[in-house]
Amino acid sequence: MINDSARCLYSNSFPRFLEETAYSVLGTLCDRYHGNALTTTRDAWYGEILIMKKVLSQLADKAGRIVFEYDIPRLGKRIDVVLLYKGIVFCLEFKVGETHVLEPDVDQVLDYALDLKNFHQASHDRVIAPILIATNYRKSSDTVQMSVYDDQVIDPLVTGESGLYDLIMAVVNRFPNQSGVDSNWIISRYAPTPTIIEAAKSLYENHSVENITRHEADDVSTDRTISYILSVIKQSKEKQEKSICFVTGVPGAGKTLVGLDVAIKQTYQGNNEPVKVEGAVYLSGNGPLVAVLTEALSQDNFKRSKEQGIPKKKTDCRREVSKSIQMIHRYRDNMLAKIVNPVENGVLEIDTTKATPVDKSGYAEVEHVAIFDEAQRSWTHKRLADYLKRGGTYGNKLKVPNFPVSEATFLIWSLDLQKDWATIVCLVGGGQEINTGEAGISEWIKAIDEQFPHWKVYISPKLTEAEYAEGRVNELLKDNHNVTYSEDLHLGVSLRSYRAEKLSAFVHALLSFDPSAQTIYAEIKDKYPIVLTRNMETARKWLHSKVRGTERTGVLVTKESARYKPLAVHVLPSDDDMTVHWFLEDKTDTRSSNYLEDAATEIQVQGLELDYTCLLWDADMRCENGEWHYYTFNGHTAWNELTPTTENKEERMKYMLNAYRVLLTRARAGMVICIPEGNPNKTPSGFWEDNTRLPSFYDGTYQYLKSLGIEEL
Repeated sequence: MINDSARCLYSNSFPRFLEETAYSVLGTLCDRYHGNALTTTRDAWYGEILIMKKVLSQLADKAGRIVFEYDIPRLGKRIDVVLLYKGIVFCLEFKVGETHVLEPDVDQVLDYALDLKNFHQASHDRVIAPILIATNYRKSSDTVQMSVYDDQVIDPLVTGESGLYDLIMAVVNRFPNQSGVDSNWIISRYAPTPTIIEAAKSLYENHSVENITRHEADDVSTDRTISYILSVIKQSKEKQEKSICFVTGVPGAGKTLVGLDVAIKQTYQGNNEPVKVEGAVYLSGNGPLVAVLTEALSQDNFKRSKEQGIPKKKTDCRREVSKSIQMIHRYRDNMLAKIVNPVENGVLEIDTTKATPVDKSGYAEVEHVAIFDEAQRSWTHKRLADYLKRGGTYGNKLKVPNFPVSEATFLIWSLDLQKDWATIVCLVGGGQEINTGEAGISEWIKAIDEQFPHWKVYISPKLTEAEYAEGRVNELLKDNHNVTYSEDLHLGVSLRSYRAEKLSAFVHALLSFDPSAQTIYAEIKDKYPIVLTRNMETARKWLHSKVRGTERTGVLVTKESARYKPLAVHVLPSDDDMTVHWFLEDKTDTRSSNYLEDAATEIQVQGLELDYTCLLWDADMRCENGEWHYYTFNGHTAWNELTPTTENKEERMKYMLNAYRVLLTRARAGMVICIPEGNPNKTPSGFWEDNTRLPSFYDGTYQYLKSLGIEEL
């Protein structure tokens, strides 16, 4: 007998459900519900039970199974009712008392069907019928048909209470002779890859990552990596040591998710309340990522509190979330306020008149564990020193002349102040430095080697490769005897794209002109569509044809792009609030990414993702004679080519290449690359109409991508 209590609140065969009283079924739902079900919830359940009893009693063949409140744990969603009948999976979403059908409600039930199709092993090959029941609605769908996507998901159906039986029978008659559904369907394995926003919501709610990563798949290592990091933390505490872990991973492998999980697990340690003096904090210099995650979690927190009858203000929800997720600049600036200023003899010291020691932390911040996401983006000594010399630009007016160290060194120094033990976790994306002044991971290695040799170092072997620390890790650490290498610290499988695990390999090959790019594309194109066009309207139509339910789409450009206005594209302002709206508003709001009007840059989307994207490839990076050439726009009349004549220019070219690496790996399900045709027209005098958009600026890149076999729309 299966134990389905972890997956649903109630399940039974049709006959046994019909034999049981409505109040008995309701009692089971209430008993299994986590928390106290509100009166409105209980009333809705009771109404659904009565409706389903009436519908199922009319069936001539009652060989089926009914499931109430079926949990999709890794996505934090729950389906009102699932019917397993005649080999078909019926997803039923009830809106008790409603007289009208609303588009968001239709999207909701379609999302449930797509979640099962994509992430539920026993549903992969099943016909799935999403049905919305607005109980007082007087009409009913009159056509039952498969969607155009050839995935056995029926187009959403709508009905009132009175039409539900007829609609179920219409589906059964339309798709007869389906093989039976085993009762083990309820406990079927999942292989979901939720968006980072969905994953963070579930993680924050449950204080556990085990239900939101694909830990059941043999080749996914998030659980293994988390376990290893927690063991390092435990050992550091027991042996009173200082330690630092470097976690590497392909784009979308789950580095941020690992960081969030370690922060939550270490802070709560299985309890409902944080454990004092042993907490952890997740820190990121990625303002848009922190803003989007914080707002998404606080909105979810507010919604759940309201549903549970708990009075809580939105500001309180944001404050609560901010304890676990913070901007690295604020953490850093809080430590800066404690130092002797100006710094004397290049040595950092605590000014005891500005701070008081706290418990075992001394003058350090309260957390013993700090997780730095995208650690490769930490600032160089020059950038940080210049920032502090002028008094900052991020709200910090504290001036520190002659600041002596890089950001990485200062952050390690800050944790080194802990009296007993400390652990730093650096989450590292290879080849993803995208801003001038980002030091790369070599700065962390140099700091450990030169100033903190007593720290234990735990490193992913991948950190020795060229895309990390310019391949100099072994050289930098050759005399350090506190280094341990572990494969457990590398995340090699992309979770972002659940249809194409080789996407990151394809992007790497594409950008490096590796001949394997064509072969890799041929392997992934059927599961993960990548298409090419020279027309933005064609790109928009393709995106609109792909997204279903609440799936998200959006246009992406690099920050160096300049000539996008002729294509009716505007760049999203560099404002975190605008980025929050772009990622979180639904398709009824013109600020949403789904409107395909405002394009986001690599700065705004790094660490986040969409379902389908359009990468608008401008003339800033061009394929010419089998090489990338880099150009910057002067803001008025012309593009100027960058050549590696100075270290700064060479660094900027690297950032421009990495920008395309980031944008090419933001889509979970597929993408269209739009390379404009440029303006081929000339004036009557024989001069180009637009010297800033000549066809030759784009043709080389287009021909290169087409040579890889990428299908053109």
